[in-house]
Amino acid sequence: MAIQQELWGTETTKAIDNFPVSGERVPAPVVRWLGRIKAAAARVNAELGLLDPDLAERIAAAGDEVAAGEHDDQFPIDVFQTGSGTSSNMNANEVIATLAGDDVHANDHVNMGQSSNDVFPSAVHLAAVEAAERDLLPALERLAGSFRRKADEFADVVKAGRTHLMDAVPVTLGQELGGYAAQIALGRDRVRDALGRAAQIPLGGTATGTGLNTHPEFAERVREKLGLGEAPLDRFEAQGNRDGLVELHGALKVVAVSLTKIANDLVLMGSGPRTGLVELQLPELQKGSSIMPGKVNPVIPEVVLQVAAQVIGNDTAVTLAGTQGNFELNVRVPMLARNLFESIRILTSASTLLAQRCVDGIEANEETLRRHAESTPAVATALNPFIGYDRAAEIVKEAVASRRTIREVAIEKGVDEDTLDRALDLRAMARGVKPKDE
Repeated sequence: MAIQQELWGTETTKAIDNFPVSGERVPAPVVRWLGRIKAAAARVNAELGLLDPDLAERIAAAGDEVAAGEHDDQFPIDVFQTGSGTSSNMNANEVIATLAGDDVHANDHVNMGQSSNDVFPSAVHLAAVEAAERDLLPALERLAGSFRRKADEFADVVKAGRTHLMDAVPVTLGQELGGYAAQIALGRDRVRDALGRAAQIPLGGTATGTGLNTHPEFAERVREKLGLGEAPLDRFEAQGNRDGLVELHGALKVVAVSLTKIANDLVLMGSGPRTGLVELQLPELQKGSSIMPGKVNPVIPEVVLQVAAQVIGNDTAVTLAGTQGNFELNVRVPMLARNLFESIRILTSASTLLAQRCVDGIEANEETLRRHAESTPAVATALNPFIGYDRAAEIVKEAVASRRTIREVAIEKGVDEDTLDRALDLRAMARGVKPKDE
């Protein structure tokens, strides 16, 4: 990003020199929320009679520009910096002061009633809540909806159930896909449930949670102007830890775990086209090999699996960051923010891609699914009420050894066809309906 003119001051320059670590900047949503907080703070301080109205409005206007993303190039500090985010807070103070005019002081005016220790984490919390609500939750709902529609489409398509990756009693493809829909919906709910606690911000606590050098009405008034953010249950709790963000990322990890299970299932059911399960036809999007003609790979599920692995890894770092709340301040906030926003961003993209470029286009190989359902020895389970477990087990062993169907062996063992017709109704089995012994 080309910088037209440097608007920052000496503290930002020191931080640039001190932290040449990754080349990765503080997430832009955090920077923009710093701008929103600074603008609201200036207006509140003017209302409280603490700041000249004209000077306050110039600060607020500059903060609004930062919030709108007009000066993203003015925030060059590496995300791996001082653990409180002090450098980025000073970066914001200096840029806004420069934009507001020569008579504006970065600390005395722009930072009035604030400290890096309460402002920077507040920006992280609010930016994370906004991103999750605006981007991730709709993407998860979109994905759940895709699975629900496919579940309805394949409601009567019987397939072999599998437990331990071994044959089990039949289910329907619709039941499996409906389970995936519910799994994603529950993940969406977990994320949503965490947002209320993540919205509790330490603003107004200044350096240690006591609120030194801030007006007692400052925090509440700023939150009202922002239209987002909740008063903390306890100011010292809010200042000393980042548990709300750890919890939020924990919900993201659960979504990643769910996506891993679902994507793996889709890959297995779509495996083939000759030597795999060949139960689903996933959309063909691109060549699967530079050397093997005609090869097609499950590229979207593979992307999802990689994203899920990254989010699970990010969660380990976030968890460790959350443990570093020594006494009155957590000092791993920039790294925590970096991982949190990456996870929200890539989960949003992966969920959207999985819905649009995979699930919506899934086709069922119904003949293969039916053959697998009929071939599984586990269908003998339905014979238990008629002939008993032991006799059914003998039929299963003979069917597996001779590579014949349960029906063929059962007839050979003396089970009449009328009983078999009633017992081996695959759709009834998938619905969990017990055959009637008439």
